[in-house]
Amino acid sequence: MTEQKSFKRLVRARMERTGESYTTARRHVLKDARPTGQMHDSWLLREVLDDEWSEAMLAGLAGGIGFMYFVFEYKGHTPTMTIVARHHPAPFIPTALMHANIAHDVTSTTSARKAEKQLRDADGPVICLLGKEKHPVGVLGTDGDTVTVHNHGTNVQPLAEFMTSWGQGKHEMISIGERTGEPDVAAAVRMTCEHLTGPVLGNNFDVNFGFSGMSKLAEQLRDKGKKGWARRWADDPGFVKQRLHDGLEVEYTAPGATRPLYAEFLTEAGLPGAQEFRASGALWSEIANGGDYDELADKVDEARSIEERAIRRLML
Repeated sequence: MTEQKSFKRLVRARMERTGESYTTARRHVLKDARPTGQMHDSWLLREVLDDEWSEAMLAGLAGGIGFMYFVFEYKGHTPTMTIVARHHPAPFIPTALMHANIAHDVTSTTSARKAEKQLRDADGPVICLLGKEKHPVGVLGTDGDTVTVHNHGTNVQPLAEFMTSWGQGKHEMISIGERTGEPDVAAAVRMTCEHLTGPVLGNNFDVNFGFSGMSKLAEQLRDKGKKGWARRWADDPGFVKQRLHDGLEVEYTAPGATRPLYAEFLTEAGLPGAQEFRASGALWSEIANGGDYDELADKVDEARSIEERAIRRLML
């Protein structure tokens, strides 16, 4: 028995909107050659919602930008460092759906049998979080022993293979329903501002988040002591350059530490601050290229100052 309720729903929705035949609409839904957007999560959500929203709007509704900086040190090992430049730690896709006023349900189960049944019974778009890293992929439907998956393009793969990769986590799934109201842009922007300027977790780790985290990064870039970058990674400067690039341009972010994408959101929403975030995004891309630590610290301070000015405008 064919079980592709959500996939057929997407095809028929496009037919109603464009007047295309089922075959033509189906071909467009199977967007193998579509560009992957600026950030995987916001791009995927846009695709699953069938282009009803822009990627920038969805990223902004998810909180858009943030900042988290941590250094982890373990005895006998070289210290490691991570930077997360998008909104964090609230779950990105559910937060976007919440502020978009789109009904959704987040479930998880350790039972593969129950998870497969939920997948087959889905009556709308579904996003599954794969593996320990919770990498999100769209599931357009199941058909017997195969599943249509939207990740980097759309492909059909054996259901058993998909279940194995999904089962490395807790079979987490986001089921997406209908839109229930207008997007709450104000709430999304307020959350972004609050998390950049104030407590995020409400504990001692808050020093690593938002503008405080940026200040800590600049301080440690300049520090010539044991907590400074010059001593921590004296033997491996290549590691630092790679981690800067990954954290500010690739991992859980969009180019320019997500700032240019957030600027697009602000422009679309008719809000101030876009110019400032484009400017800070350019600085973060320069920082991502590495270089002299003191010069990088100056650029971090400059980016923070620009963003503080933009946030003050948004909070008026």
